[in-house]
Amino acid sequence: MEHIQNIKQRFRIIGNDVSLNSALERAMQVAPTEITVLVIGESGVGKEYIPKIIHHLSPRKHYSYIAVNCGAIPEGTIDSELFGHEKGAFTGATGDRKGYFEVANKGTIFLDEVGELPLTTQVRLLRVLESGEFFKVGSSQIQKTDVRIVAATNSNMLESIQKNLFRKDLYYRLNTVQIDIPSLRARKSDIGLLFRKFSQYFAEKYNMPPIKLCQKAMSYIENYHWPGNIRQLRNLAEQLSVVEKQREITLSRIKESLPSLYPFTADSVLKNDFRTECDLLYKILFDLRKDLNDIKSLIMELMHIPGKKASIDRKGDTLYHFPSHDLNVSETKIFTHESLQEKEIKCIRKVLNRNNGKRKIAASELGISERTLYRKIKQYGL
Repeated sequence: MEHIQNIKQRFRIIGNDVSLNSALERAMQVAPTEITVLVIGESGVGKEYIPKIIHHLSPRKHYSYIAVNCGAIPEGTIDSELFGHEKGAFTGATGDRKGYFEVANKGTIFLDEVGELPLTTQVRLLRVLESGEFFKVGSSQIQKTDVRIVAATNSNMLESIQKNLFRKDLYYRLNTVQIDIPSLRARKSDIGLLFRKFSQYFAEKYNMPPIKLCQKAMSYIENYHWPGNIRQLRNLAEQLSVVEKQREITLSRIKESLPSLYPFTADSVLKNDFRTECDLLYKILFDLRKDLNDIKSLIMELMHIPGKKASIDRKGDTLYHFPSHDLNVSETKIFTHESLQEKEIKCIRKVLNRNNGKRKIAASELGISERTLYRKIKQYGL
């Protein structure tokens, strides 16, 4: 078996965290077998390296390796992408098409964001796992394939099963061996090493001196929550490398560069180690906390105004009414408590604007899948 340092060097994996090494060692251990593997980890942690390592160290390494992002393929076409289709199977099917499972025969197929698969597609995938058989869309002829499946997800699969969004039998078929990839905030000792590596890389790419952080700035990024994980850290290093004239980055500049949408610190992480699928709501709720504190202060002030009364309007907003002789109005709406949905809309719009409407980048920053973001954009008419 190859040494773990050789694997890190081959796949350009940076870090010496114990949990990272454990995940890599497990991938190396199961690679020579035919076991189906499920990789668990938040968006942006580098889950895609695990199936590459498994394929490289397996007897299938001389055959095809195909990576499929299940969350980025529209629901109406995903069966065709995975299993292929016959000519005339649907509008636009002008010819026969091979699917990924046919193309990857004898090789490895990586199903990223497998938790986003529609239930009908899950049934087809289960059959492939059980018998190696599938049907092309629009065909009644059984096809055979011999592929090894490595799947990955950033969602809580057990919760999805409880909500009938994911099949329990498929989950246990996929999860013969589970490999957990740690979040960046759990690899505190690796953050500085990663940032320096990215800084050096972008210095060479853009032909300029590498940036470096002052001690306080380095301490700040080591204690930051990093909801976008390594991907977000890499983007930060690239942004600073390109736009900063001063090559030593100060604490104030780092605070300006990191989104205020994620004001987490090491202390808050210790108290609340949020799962990725809940990150967006927690970010919104965290933002709401300041509003609630302001509301509490306002309520305390209102308690001392005689003749006031409170009621709830149709939207669930709190209305405070005062006698006309106090405020020279018959009815005044002092404040409304903004709904969680409105906060979510503002949050999504803000991230989309910051990324010039690029949904893939925005979804990564929000900690949700591209399909989920597309659904919310459609739902809210953004």
